[in-house]
Amino acid sequence: MLDIDFIRAQFPAFAEAPLQGQAFFENAGGSYTCGPVIDRLTRYYKQRKVQPYYPFEASRLAGEEMDEARVRLSAVLNIEADELSFGPSTTQNTYVLAQAFGQMLKEGDAIIVTNQDHEANTGPWRRLADRGIEVREWQVNDVGHLDTADLARLLDDKVKLVCFPHVSNLVGEINPVAEICDMIRAAGAYSCVDGVSAAPHGLPDIGGLGADIYLFSAYKTFGPHQGIMAMKRALADVLPNQGHYFNESVRYKRFTPAGPDHAQIAACAGMVDYLDMVHAHHFDAEPDAAARGRAVHGLSAVREGQLLAPLIDYLRGRNDVRLLGPQSAEGRVATVSVVANRPGYELAQALVPKGIMAGGGDFYAVRLLEALGEKPEYGALRLSFVQYTTKEEVDKLITALDAVL
Repeated sequence: MLDIDFIRAQFPAFAEAPLQGQAFFENAGGSYTCGPVIDRLTRYYKQRKVQPYYPFEASRLAGEEMDEARVRLSAVLNIEADELSFGPSTTQNTYVLAQAFGQMLKEGDAIIVTNQDHEANTGPWRRLADRGIEVREWQVNDVGHLDTADLARLLDDKVKLVCFPHVSNLVGEINPVAEICDMIRAAGAYSCVDGVSAAPHGLPDIGGLGADIYLFSAYKTFGPHQGIMAMKRALADVLPNQGHYFNESVRYKRFTPAGPDHAQIAACAGMVDYLDMVHAHHFDAEPDAAARGRAVHGLSAVREGQLLAPLIDYLRGRNDVRLLGPQSAEGRVATVSVVANRPGYELAQALVPKGIMAGGGDFYAVRLLEALGEKPEYGALRLSFVQYTTKEEVDKLITALDAVL
């Protein structure tokens, strides 16, 4: 079982006076940062804040730390180091990808997007319609679920790309990524998976999932504000280069046209430091980084499921809220959204005096709210947590909800 005291000791936020007495339930918008990331970022700014990869010592060390982050993180994700790129955000990474596909695809080709996604993994792709690309929508049903049978009906030889989420940032359902990617591959198309809402609950085994592109955000996985993008070599080599022409032979530079944030890239190695610390505390030694990642992921899933079940049961027991998405803790992550008797933002405000930090609004999932028959301007209350959340905090949340609902 996950040692919650050990876990929380790795996050400086829990020792900070302004945060005492506050239960954090907006982790889907960004997690607390773990100590190893903060330590690496601080060291970089103090000792290495120079242009990297030059021969003088500070520069050499700066470059080595950036390389370390790419090599170690890619190993956990079960991909090759040159298949991993860093960018300023997942939204920006997706925008660059859309420009690249826009150059490669021809008029009459088709792509598939969903209305379950955060707008970052649907809006940029939909704009390709302006270039003559056909855009098809894989639509959710009335409870927000994506049915693979509906995808099968949309796939044909015109489809070149399918973009879909690993987990919805609103309904929290876990989509069967490996199965979907197999379907897409069999149809001769590429897959692009938005993993932003899945990765906080355990870094994914991207190699095992089989996605051609997988995107997530480090600031939601206990790290700095960076977008992380994995792309298979075979695709990276045929997509048009979006970086400087003299960098096109370096795969991880082909789709990051802006100058990277050197310090934040280096600090991403701290996410692996943390994962390795958690693994060493709970398991025997394991030389394979991807196996360590899967083991820690499993610990997190069990822990979060135990805390999620009573919250789901409580919400289902009320007749004055609508719980969006799966109606049990199975098949979903610890991201719970409800529509209640007043706008989501107002409910989040009402929880503040109760010591609950939560979010309310549309969460950039406007299309999904509309598909569910809800008003985006009214929005939902979103309650999300990760491995460092305690049972006492969930109990406190339920007591607070009783008061404000």
